[in-house]
Amino acid sequence: MAAERNHKKEYAARRTYLKRYRRNHREEDKHRTRARRSLKCGKGKEVDHIDNNPKNNNRKNLKCVSRKTNRRKGAKKTNSKR
Repeated sequence: MAAERNHKKEYAARRTYLKRYRRNHREEDKHRTRARRSLKCGKGKEVDHIDNNPKNNNRKNLKCVSRKTNRRKGAKKTNSKR
């Protein structure tokens, strides 16, 4: 029979992992939030960076697109590297 899981230990490990992840990615979150605030996209829309650089938050580089379109663009980018 398999050993029983220690859920408290697993949740504690996940909590420390998430804290560390958020601390390490704070700068990226700042850029993402700033871009989202500056455009005020409607419901179901996301901010798209035209040049694919998330740190370039100039108004000329940002546009509102649907989530599906934004995901499709990301998929094209990653699949083209293969």
